[in-house]
Amino acid sequence: MQRREFITRFGGTSMTWPVAARAQQPAGRVHRVGYLAGGSQQTQLYLIKAFDEGLRSLGYRVGQNIVIEYRFADGEVQRLPALAAELVRLGVDVIVSGNTRSTIAAMNATTTIPIVMTSSANPVSAGLVASLARPGGNVTGFSLDGGDEGEMQGKRLGLLKETLPNLTRVGILWNPDGAINPARLESMMAVTQPLGLNLVAIEARSLDAVEQAFATMLREQIQAFIPVSDTVLFNYREQIGVMALKNRLPSISSLKQFAEAALLLSYGPEFQPLYRDAAVFIDKIFKGAKPADLPVEQPTKFELVINLKTAKALGIIVPPTLLARADEVIE
Repeated sequence: MQRREFITRFGGTSMTWPVAARAQQPAGRVHRVGYLAGGSQQTQLYLIKAFDEGLRSLGYRVGQNIVIEYRFADGEVQRLPALAAELVRLGVDVIVSGNTRSTIAAMNATTTIPIVMTSSANPVSAGLVASLARPGGNVTGFSLDGGDEGEMQGKRLGLLKETLPNLTRVGILWNPDGAINPARLESMMAVTQPLGLNLVAIEARSLDAVEQAFATMLREQIQAFIPVSDTVLFNYREQIGVMALKNRLPSISSLKQFAEAALLLSYGPEFQPLYRDAAVFIDKIFKGAKPADLPVEQPTKFELVINLKTAKALGIIVPPTLLARADEVIE
């Protein structure tokens, strides 16, 4: 099945372009953008392409009137503060950040350079902005959440329950070092009663800990699990997918990439439009707008991905009604 088309403000075309885009600056005003990512260049390519399409749709051309300084932490989140400080020393006009950790790193590096976040979760409770309507500082952009966090977690648990009607015990695979992960865990616990589920939180800070977590889930007679997505678990998604199949544990995540890594389901926002539309914020800032006055926006499109190959391997029959609602089915 093909994913339903997502309608955005832009109609960017496909193109091939170098990530390390540094051309000699022509005469006239050339804006300099810092791009700070916790992941690797390879994992960011599809997002960088979307970001470039957004810039091009607004008349910006790399090497002509804009230069982009890319910095990737390659999954080593402890490098983010130094990379953010490096962008500040370069004198960039604006910093594009990804998740909450990279946004916090940018905020700690500067209180004056505008920061456009593309996928930070719970920015108000995380202290990134004063409110969504009036951010109040040097940060604006997109909140990863499309509304109440508990409501979103309830939807994911509901989809898991719909797939596995006899589900009662769910493991929550989470990294307690993540800035907002405790709040995410709390929101999950708060929505379990109506679904008749018992949640068991299992910590995983490293790959070795992930392996131990699966042993714990089996010992605790966990029937399915949810990874609380952060940079650490995202970087281990392939290994998590292998272990989930080996231990015959279905799962649902907020990120499509986990479903692509052999987890059963994913339900969450589509990321490319957020990165593409980050260019709109940048354009407004270049034209004089202050981040404090630009309301934080929320995603409006959420996609359901079903890995039917994994379902067959686990002997799970996905309800036809759920298949009909899927935006993408991996076969």
